[in-house]
Amino acid sequence: MKPFVDLFPILLFFGAYKLYDIYTATAVLMAATVLQTAYVYQTQKRLEIMHKVTLVLVLGFGALTLGLHDERFIKWKPTVLYGLMTLGLAFAMWVSRKNVVRLLLGQQLELPDAVWHRLNLIWMLYCTFMAAINGYVAAFYSTEDWVNFKLWGYAFPLVFIIGQGLYIAPHVKLKTADGAPDEPGSAP
Repeated sequence: MKPFVDLFPILLFFGAYKLYDIYTATAVLMAATVLQTAYVYQTQKRLEIMHKVTLVLVLGFGALTLGLHDERFIKWKPTVLYGLMTLGLAFAMWVSRKNVVRLLLGQQLELPDAVWHRLNLIWMLYCTFMAAINGYVAAFYSTEDWVNFKLWGYAFPLVFIIGQGLYIAPHVKLKTADGAPDEPGSAP
């Protein structure tokens, strides 16, 4: 169910763009993101910072797109989002000495410190790549091409998640319900 909830706004955006135009699609994206955020809050009783940032950026850049009738704003929203993620990960790691990836996943996984550090760096590189590639497509391709890239560009996160899983698999110690590490391959 979570993948559908995550993809819900972008699928509606894509459909609205194909049936109407970028401005209708932007309004649909804004409404769908509000619904998605409300659903997540109702089911989880809280919102992650990513949900909050995404909602603010979609509504802000969407309002600029609609109000100024300028599609560039909605096209650059992902670049800003990924850029902020890169800066947030870097600031947390190098200034406040916190590993955000570890804070997010540390409840479910036990990994060596060096692996957590590299994983944080990998996330920073991934977010930088995603910001750059969206910026490139937004700047040098048509809106039609950018919308198609937004839909089919979801292959990048899937490849990243699979690669991340392969990277951490040899190091993973899952935590049991009582919080104790559970060695890979051990009997339940």
